[in-house]
Amino acid sequence: MTSSIRGRDQQIAGIPLKNPVVLAPMSGVTDLPFRRLALQFGAGAAVSEMVASKALVAQRPHVLRRLDNPADEPLSRGPNIVQLAGAESHWMSEGARLATDLGAEVIDINMGCPAREVTGKQSGSALMRDLDHACALIHAVRKAVRVPVTLKMRLGWDHRTRNASELARRAEDLGVDMVTVHGRTRCQFFKDTANWVHIADVKAAVSIPVIANGDINTPADALRALRDSGADGVMIGRGAYGAPWVPGRIAKTLETGRDPGDPSLDVQEATARQHVDAMLNHYGAFLGLRNARKHIGWYLERAGCQGAALKGWRRRLCTSVEPTEVHDGLALFYEMMRNAPVAAPEECAA
Repeated sequence: MTSSIRGRDQQIAGIPLKNPVVLAPMSGVTDLPFRRLALQFGAGAAVSEMVASKALVAQRPHVLRRLDNPADEPLSRGPNIVQLAGAESHWMSEGARLATDLGAEVIDINMGCPAREVTGKQSGSALMRDLDHACALIHAVRKAVRVPVTLKMRLGWDHRTRNASELARRAEDLGVDMVTVHGRTRCQFFKDTANWVHIADVKAAVSIPVIANGDINTPADALRALRDSGADGVMIGRGAYGAPWVPGRIAKTLETGRDPGDPSLDVQEATARQHVDAMLNHYGAFLGLRNARKHIGWYLERAGCQGAALKGWRRRLCTSVEPTEVHDGLALFYEMMRNAPVAAPEECAA
C-alpha cells in the first residue's frame, strides 16, 4: 500500500494523518499527557516515547505506560505510533508483535537516538555504523507485523559516513513505509545546526515519504526545511517544549499560508494547568508532580519569563510538592505576566 502525506490524501500506508506535521518521540517528554495536548492543538500525528523492545516484551509497567494512547479522544487523536529501539532481531520482532497486540497502528524503528546509554548498547544511531545489521532488524520487524513500519534515522554516524540515503533505499526495499531524517550526524548530537539540504539526498533516493527533522521550531523554520530538503513533512521535537501547540501552529501555517502565532497567555495558562492535572491523573500525585516540573519550567520560559525572574519562578513552582500550590502559583505567574512581564515572586527575588 502506498503512502502520501502531501495534498489531500495524507496517510501512511492507509493510516490517515490530519496533516504532515508530526510530534517527535522524546524520552521523558512525549508521554500520553503531552501527546494528547499536541494532538488537541492540531498535530498531524504524535510518536510515543522510545520503547526498548526487550523491556517491552518483559512487560515492565513503566515501559507499558509509554504505549498509552489517547484513543478516548477520537476527534483529536492521530494514529497510535509506537517507536521501538533495540539491537537484536528477536526482541525487535517480539516487541513489534506485542506493541501491535496492545494497539499500535504504526511501528517506528529508532535508528536515530544519539544518547550514549542507547548507542553503547549498539542501538539507536549506532546501527548506522552497520547497515547490514540495521537491515536485519528492519526485516525482522517488517516480517513480524502487518501494520505500517516507519524508520527514524540521522544523516549518519559522523561526517565521514553520511549513509542515510543508502539506509533509506535499503529500508524501502524491505517494506518500510516512511522515513524521518534528523539533519545531523550522531557525533554532532545537538550541536551545530541541522542540515536540511542533506536530507534532500535521502528524498531523491526513495519514493516513500520523507520527513525532515531537526531545529524546526517555528513555521518559518518548517517552510525553510521543506524548501531545502524537498521533504513531504516535518517532525517537531524540542521546539514543542512548553508549547504543545507548535506542531498545530505549523500545520495551520502550511495549510493557510498565515501564521496564527502562539496562543494568548490565557490559553497558555489553561494549557499548563491542564497539563499538570493530566500528569497527576496519569502518574499519580507523587510522580505526576515531579514529572511535570520540567514542563512547568518550559511553560514559564515560553510565556516570556527570563533571567532572575525565571529562576525565581522555577524555584517556587518546580520544587513544590503540593498540587494546589503549583496551580495557585501558575495562576499568579500568568496574572503577573499579563500585567508586569519582568516581575519575580517576592520570596524568590534575588
